[in-house]
Amino acid sequence: MVLGGVPYGLVEDAAIAVEGGHIAWVGPHAELPGDWANAKRMTLGGRLTTPALIDCHTHIVHGGNRAREFEMRLHGATYEEIARAGGGIVSTIAATRAVDEDALIAAALPRLNALMAEGVSTVEIKSGYGLSIEDELKMLRAARRLGEMRQVRVKTSYLAAHALPPEYKGQADAYIEEVVLPGMEAAHAEGLADAVDGFCEGIAFSPEEIARVFDKARTLGLPVKLHAEQLSNLGGAKLAARRHALSADHLEYLDEEGIAAMAKSGTVAVLLPGAFYTLRETQLPPVAGLRAAGVPMAVATDCNPGSSPLSSLLLAINMACTLFRLSPEEALAGATREAARALGLGAEIGTIEAGKRAEIAVWNVEHPVELAYRAGFNPLHRLIHGDAA
Repeated sequence: MVLGGVPYGLVEDAAIAVEGGHIAWVGPHAELPGDWANAKRMTLGGRLTTPALIDCHTHIVHGGNRAREFEMRLHGATYEEIARAGGGIVSTIAATRAVDEDALIAAALPRLNALMAEGVSTVEIKSGYGLSIEDELKMLRAARRLGEMRQVRVKTSYLAAHALPPEYKGQADAYIEEVVLPGMEAAHAEGLADAVDGFCEGIAFSPEEIARVFDKARTLGLPVKLHAEQLSNLGGAKLAARRHALSADHLEYLDEEGIAAMAKSGTVAVLLPGAFYTLRETQLPPVAGLRAAGVPMAVATDCNPGSSPLSSLLLAINMACTLFRLSPEEALAGATREAARALGLGAEIGTIEAGKRAEIAVWNVEHPVELAYRAGFNPLHRLIHGDAA
């Protein structure tokens, strides 16, 4: 997928010139400038190339699993009922607190490997299951180390405002004051947080409480993003837009005012079909309204132990089409160009154009639509990083 005025920006018989890890030129092979005539060449055999995929919303660092809750939902329990009964996020807190950083890394590596095997070169990883200062930092340190252990870019989001831990039940203000805000300072001081996230929902935090978190992020110069309008409409997306958030994510219950606010601010709508599928939701995000308003739509796995145990971005692309009715072109852009924007990386990656990082996925397919068409099939031929041959 390259820039242009044709579907998918597709260029037939294209050439891509790479220098110093960046794209220096791209276009039809017949128009390749003469000064590249003697450059080292890699022939891709007519295969499709796209930007490397970007998973812009994951929770892959965590302890334990919630397979039992999956079974409970099949017997009729709702996400909110499970959470209020002490399950959900709260059950993962105990499992995450119980293990050390090395154990978190060992558990997360297979999930990261699965994403990378499908052409993913950039992964966002959130904290949010420690919910104490030290355990949140432990999660973020694990995420940073994952980025050092694999050839992948890891962007971290500080998500201490994810849920109330048991010791702060009914004390949201105290939790924010004593854990979320000082923990954010500590994460920033240690260089562990690239952004700040929160969960604005009846079972989590109110817009007023999230506003306090966002105010602190602003003083530290950290961009914000928000889980919003997943289970109800509390106006989280409007709050996120007013604070010029990089993204608002989930959005099943987003209303027209929220759409308008996001369109005005440029906040990316991150659609998460894995959670919609797993929770057997029936309220669709307002894709037609987002499209009509020009709100950019990203697609991500939301890989997490409870509501979206999905570690395939290709399957998320397929589900975005089949469940949310994105076009295959929109879904592919959602996992590349718009996902880059959702992480504040739009100037660096996400498209194949001169000046951007040469992070390119090569596929054994004839047309981009095939990436959305098949479910449970990985056609990746190779992932190219920079000048690597």
